[in-house]
Amino acid sequence: MAFAEVSTTIIQQFEGIIGPENVILDAERRYIYSHDETEDYSFLPDVVLKPGSTEEVSQLMKLCHAHTIPVTPRGGGTGLSGGALPIQHGVVLSMERFTKILTIDELNLQATVEPGVITQVFQDAVKEKGLFYPPDPASRGSCFIGGNVSENSGGPKAVKYGVTRDYVLNLEVVLPTGDIIWTGANVLKNSTGYNLTQLMCGSEGTLGIITKIVFKLRGLPQKSVLLLIPFVTNEEACKAIAEIFRAGVQPSGLEFFEREAALKTIDYCEKVYGTKVTTPFPSSMDAYLLCELDGNDDEVLMRDAEKVMGVAERFKVGEILFAETSAQKEELWKIRENISPAVNAYTLTRAEDVVVPRGNLPTLIVGIKEIGRKYGFNSVCYGHIGDGNLHINVMKESISDEHWNTTIPEGIGKIFQLTVTLGGTLSGEHGIGIAKKPYMPIAMGEANLNLMRGIKKVFDPKGILNPGKIFS
Repeated sequence: MAFAEVSTTIIQQFEGIIGPENVILDAERRYIYSHDETEDYSFLPDVVLKPGSTEEVSQLMKLCHAHTIPVTPRGGGTGLSGGALPIQHGVVLSMERFTKILTIDELNLQATVEPGVITQVFQDAVKEKGLFYPPDPASRGSCFIGGNVSENSGGPKAVKYGVTRDYVLNLEVVLPTGDIIWTGANVLKNSTGYNLTQLMCGSEGTLGIITKIVFKLRGLPQKSVLLLIPFVTNEEACKAIAEIFRAGVQPSGLEFFEREAALKTIDYCEKVYGTKVTTPFPSSMDAYLLCELDGNDDEVLMRDAEKVMGVAERFKVGEILFAETSAQKEELWKIRENISPAVNAYTLTRAEDVVVPRGNLPTLIVGIKEIGRKYGFNSVCYGHIGDGNLHINVMKESISDEHWNTTIPEGIGKIFQLTVTLGGTLSGEHGIGIAKKPYMPIAMGEANLNLMRGIKKVFDPKGILNPGKIFS
């Protein structure tokens, strides 16, 4: 597809739709929108547009569609797969002015939200009313809720409560042609034709631009307990996962991280936040599980905590820490949530997030380390292991640029091949974007990819919306 350049005449038309103050042309400000949290990728857009209403988005898309100008939608810029990077330059369409929580319906346990609302702001707003929106990606303090929908984000609480798409009832979407649609209805059950709402969730901004989201909510759990369980090896920690569920326990969070990840994060937190971490991470323990249980009954929570400890003690485990105070809980979660920025502050990384059936986690993590030794890289592993979703940060450290750009991608491909062999797939929540696009044939057959291409063509006949993502 040959895309048109953004001409001076087109710029003037953009300014007429959204005002000159919302059209960014200077290179320094455009650079902010050229990258996200994916490695060191950067693609400078020709122009950044900041619409403030659905109708403005529609007018902009009609103009870009008529002139075949590529458009890349952008949320908070926290992505890890390059899904919001303008690789064809053109227009970046930033949703940063869509910041309203429009309604919180306490009777029907629903909320209608614009896509530029920060996830934690939304969570806090419903919490004030005794309600609960569970999806909680690590970047929830800065990521946009619309980006969460586009990437189908998860987070620690997904193990009990599900991922973003499990809470989306309906979406207002501007199609690449500029047409405005609602994808479904604000109801809990809907068997009326194809499920366009779920199709949009996880589509990475390639099918339409989300301008309103209707979420379902839950009642807020009032109590929680938190355990930190140390293991002698990664493999032992992974073996314990399936047994916890077999014991009849449903954690609200079950997170894994290596000792190396903890140590890098402790150093990072002390430098960035100026707070000293008091939790010990002895050298005899290589891996840790952070297990949270929530609910409304202290007796049930304590009984389940005892079951978890009983299961853990059947493995090579150290002294289990029961977090008794809010400060202890906060410190443990701060360590877990800051692993990714801590590792990225230490060195350039390639961040992958594979997912396998829980029972295959021990084989996966042993295989990852073997592949690292073979291809000459170190990795830090952590993640939402209760879902079988493991994050792998491949660290550049002293690796040469040539080795980093040639041999390391081959090694990452071997990790993906192992993952698929174990019944898994390439991404649990980061998406494909551009970073994993070359590896899609490992997980998807040509028939699958052709179906996706066909869907893309129906929604976006000129291929202007977020081009070059997910598949060729």
